[in-house]
Amino acid sequence: MSWQGWFQIAALLVVVVAAVKPLGAYMARVYEGEPVLLERALGWLERLIYRACGVPRDAEKREMTWTAYAVAMLLFNVTGIVVVYGVLRLQALLPLNPDGMAAVGPDLSWNTAVSFVTNTNWQSYGGETTMSYFAQTVALAVQNFVCAASGMAVMVALVRGIARRTTSTLGNFWVDLVRSTLYVLLPLSIVVAVLFVSQGVVQTFSGAHHVALLQATKDATGATVTDQVLAVGPVASQEAIKQLGTNGGGFFNANAAHPFENPTPLSNFLSIFALLVIPAALTYTFGKMVKDTRQGWAVLAAMFVVFLPLLYLAVTQEQGGTPALASLHVDQAASALQAGGNMEGKEVRFGISASGAYATATTAVSCGAVNSMHDSFTPLGGFVPLFLIQLGEVIFGGVGAGMYGMLMFAIVSVFVAGLMVGRTPEYVGKKIEAKEMKMASLTILVPCASILIFTAIAVATEAGRKGPQNPGPHGFSEILYAFSSATGNNGSAFGGISANTPFYNTTLGLAMYFGRFFIKIPVLALAGALAQKKIVPAGAGTLPTHTPLFVAMLVGVILIVGALTFIPALALGPFVEQLLAKA
Repeated sequence: MSWQGWFQIAALLVVVVAAVKPLGAYMARVYEGEPVLLERALGWLERLIYRACGVPRDAEKREMTWTAYAVAMLLFNVTGIVVVYGVLRLQALLPLNPDGMAAVGPDLSWNTAVSFVTNTNWQSYGGETTMSYFAQTVALAVQNFVCAASGMAVMVALVRGIARRTTSTLGNFWVDLVRSTLYVLLPLSIVVAVLFVSQGVVQTFSGAHHVALLQATKDATGATVTDQVLAVGPVASQEAIKQLGTNGGGFFNANAAHPFENPTPLSNFLSIFALLVIPAALTYTFGKMVKDTRQGWAVLAAMFVVFLPLLYLAVTQEQGGTPALASLHVDQAASALQAGGNMEGKEVRFGISASGAYATATTAVSCGAVNSMHDSFTPLGGFVPLFLIQLGEVIFGGVGAGMYGMLMFAIVSVFVAGLMVGRTPEYVGKKIEAKEMKMASLTILVPCASILIFTAIAVATEAGRKGPQNPGPHGFSEILYAFSSATGNNGSAFGGISANTPFYNTTLGLAMYFGRFFIKIPVLALAGALAQKKIVPAGAGTLPTHTPLFVAMLVGVILIVGALTFIPALALGPFVEQLLAKA
């Protein structure tokens, strides 16, 4: 790969790291109720939302126990599923439908509603041919904001549980939800949307445009076609929060590979930055809230230790080209005349470096956006996004969700360290005992069980085997990727599976639901247990959790759990496919 490609990746990572401290410190002020500049402009709107929703004026002082916090979170999200489902089923009767989109079928409505409420944004449909502007904005874009804010709220509740002592409360879910939306996601989305528009991302409520063809042609039925239909819509606004909220999905079926959604290399750079910036900055927010920023930097370092080698593997595997073409003596070397490598399924305006970086970033942060087709990656290139999802979406991860997932692994790591030295483990001054380990174990094991059980059901049933469009190990990878993506609330797909069927719409919807809410509840239970504990002063036998040694241990635990759980399944998919390609 050329030096320019590596320079783009290096510049991206430098900009992300540079934004960690200022944005992380700002979010800590938001969650700790300290004054922020935006309150002058949006404080009235925050109070209006509380009044409209029946939330008491002194909501910040009316804190919740972990059970009350969990009930509020579940009720809000279940209501979201019902509302989105209703909008999709009634789409044909609702306004902002200039192209006359029909109502969405029941199984697809269920799948889409759960998908957007769980921050997955798995799409078994083509957005420009299925969803009206009303559905795209009022149903889907709104969920892009509030489901991301819901994940951030659970994360901050866990951090409060770690930081506080001898208390039974974790804050107020409604306050955390509203403040995440108003003071973090909304202002950032406005800035990013304006930048996207400057690059040519469309933003309009007018209907599709009909453009005359230079030469008439015929369609599949033999009818003469004289014009082309160009779908447009309010894309930039949805694209901004889709990236910042690590939601994924896309206004168009081609997602971020579509020129109206991601037209230039600069918009692609900005998209990847928007994916990474909030999850990375939340590590510093964690450090500020526990009054030890070294803890946050240690977590961020562990994320980069896993992320960078996998990024390198993805890019170099794609740049290395396809073994089958190499055996035919096809020139796949990069030169001034060609990008070289494996360009199948990639946009020429991005090339291999930007496509590989996007695929790695979008699966590291639990975002389903794609600017290339993962189904066309080389076996080991496709292994990278699949494995990042299977690690639990903690390498940056979704906004909020990645951070609380990473803290679960940190708790398991200190427990393992405690076993080694025969001492009760501690994390940031809190003793980790049986209850905390049970909750942490649930958050790690439930996604693993969901992925493997649903994959087994799919490969063992006729309805499941009809989905993949490729035979052999690659077809198995498509199924494994689908349920990994759904359970991990990622939403990206290999692209070679027919998922808009009753079987896949139903099972993937269930996997999304389990992967989101069966994790949040144990996280909140653990937060409640930690909040009631006293702070234990560090002693001679305490394992420091901000040192390179702990970073190495944390990375080891993450990789070992991922390896022990998924290597047998990966051996049936990308690994054997790689061996066959080399044969």
